[in-house]
Amino acid sequence: MSAPGQSQQQGAGGQPRPTLTVFDAVAMIVGIVIGVGIFKAPSIVAGNVSGETAFIAVWIIGGLISLVGALCYAELGSSHPNAGGEYYFLSRAYGDWLGFLFAWARMTVIQTGAIAAIAFVFGDYASTLLPLGANSSAIYAGLAVIAITALNVAGTSQSKWVQNTLTIALAAAILAVVLGGLAAPAAPAMAEIPATGEARSWFSGLALIFVLLTYGGWNEAAYLTAEMRDTRRNIVRALVIGIVVITVLYLLLNLSYVRVLGLSGMQSSKAVASDLMKATWGEGGAWLLGIVVVSAALTTLNATVFTGARTNYALGRDFVIFRALGRWNDKASAPVNALLVQGAVSLALVGLASMTPDGFQTMVAYTAPAFWLFFLLTSISLFLLRRQRNAYLSTGGAVNSQRGDHGVWATYQQDHYRVPLYPVTPLLFAAACAYMLYSSFNYAMSLDPGSIGAMVGIAMLASGVPVLMWARRRAAAGMG
Repeated sequence: MSAPGQSQQQGAGGQPRPTLTVFDAVAMIVGIVIGVGIFKAPSIVAGNVSGETAFIAVWIIGGLISLVGALCYAELGSSHPNAGGEYYFLSRAYGDWLGFLFAWARMTVIQTGAIAAIAFVFGDYASTLLPLGANSSAIYAGLAVIAITALNVAGTSQSKWVQNTLTIALAAAILAVVLGGLAAPAAPAMAEIPATGEARSWFSGLALIFVLLTYGGWNEAAYLTAEMRDTRRNIVRALVIGIVVITVLYLLLNLSYVRVLGLSGMQSSKAVASDLMKATWGEGGAWLLGIVVVSAALTTLNATVFTGARTNYALGRDFVIFRALGRWNDKASAPVNALLVQGAVSLALVGLASMTPDGFQTMVAYTAPAFWLFFLLTSISLFLLRRQRNAYLSTGGAVNSQRGDHGVWATYQQDHYRVPLYPVTPLLFAAACAYMLYSSFNYAMSLDPGSIGAMVGIAMLASGVPVLMWARRRAAAGMG
């Protein structure tokens, strides 16, 4: 075992090259975030707000929270650019042990579970266009995982151009839906009405949960920092531009929902986007929506596969038992072994989830608690890394860490971006993460059979502890 980004990186094949532009990174961020959530969540949100004003406001609040988090990640990414992203931040802030557990969770729970969940959404909507029998969704899901993994194995250049094309097509399709909604006759205006569920005032916590889930995924930009040109400036631009684009698209789409269906119509709708399309484009609108959602799912899946393998690659550089994952293929400009392992685990999860009544719901419950736990720890790492940075600068670069940093601060970028209004900004972000951790766990455990997925996900995370002990024994034996 070695310090993050040190000895295992040497001799492990090629290295990540700065090939991604700001536009490439923005396309990746927008592609990850704008998935199927915006076609499902608004009706749930509408049922937990007091009126149309609160409905639009909660989406603005979600965008602002995401922007605050993006600014925090911009500092982390610009000061510590590395293909390992959050794995690298956590390893530096807390020690290799937490970095290992995060990478293990990402390889077995967080990213692979997200890939399986997105694949099931693709399968659900693809089945409405061309059904393949009783197991149509699972078949489509498995084929999507295989195809997108193969695309990324073929090379970063091919993957990023497909991503850019799909993202542009998705944004154009959403704008077409928005224009149709804004041109349609408006629904009758209604007075502010009490929200259902727990909310009796402006909006409930459940509304914000689903809004933030719909905004989720922008943090994947952390895994692009080693492959971006002029990372210190461009990571900030990519994150801010990406969040602004997403927020604007979400607001336009939700304004269209409100205009055409009204809040009461949204509350009673089980497929709010489909109902909007039927109202504006007729029965053919539902078919068009299927194409849009399938495109969104493929866009998100490609970006998630691309970024997910980068953590496995970083894990392989630093821990000898996963050495094969840390090989970078120069020809493909991608971590091919890491991609193949990620694809295999994702396919296994698709197979397991296919045996439950709702594969998507099971995978969401499987991933959510672990995701928000490490998101919270990453937000706190900003404080820890700033403190370590101050110690580094005060000693003229001679860091004396009890953990043994072994020179990992050699790549620290002193002219990096700094989050504004520190420490208020990261404190707000950490509070939002803590709230989402609590809420997502409660929500996952309230589902049936989704609670089974949550328990299995927690068990998989815990299984990383004995694997870590084994890795340390192997490292000690090798050193001896």
